[in-house]
Amino acid sequence: QVQLVESGGGLVQPGGSLRLSCTASGTIFNIHAAGWYRQAPGKERELVAHIMFGDKTNYADSVKGRATISRDNAKNTVYLQIDNLKLEDTAVYYCNAQIGSNWLNLLDYWGQGTQVTVSS
Repeated sequence: QVQLVESGGGLVQPGGSLRLSCTASGTIFNIHAAGWYRQAPGKERELVAHIMFGDKTNYADSVKGRATISRDNAKNTVYLQIDNLKLEDTAVYYCNAQIGSNWLNLLDYWGQGTQVTVSS
């Protein structure tokens, strides 16, 4: 059974930085691709950042230039670094990953979410 666990959330000041971690445990063959999503009250869930099998990344316009997604395959961990945090970054952040032995048998997993609150 695969589980994704996010950590690193909390209360931060505007202009500060934060790094979130997502670690997969259980039977891990390969993290094919992963992404970070967030959802604020009254808002739709949105993709923040995505990293592909070949480590190509893309970002939402709202965080472009401020966010960096990366991965450490040896640790089965995906990171999200956000710099110059803004009030509108406040949300619950969720880790998503596609995991399987090859690209033909991938399964989709979600973490439980971690709260990020940006406030002075």
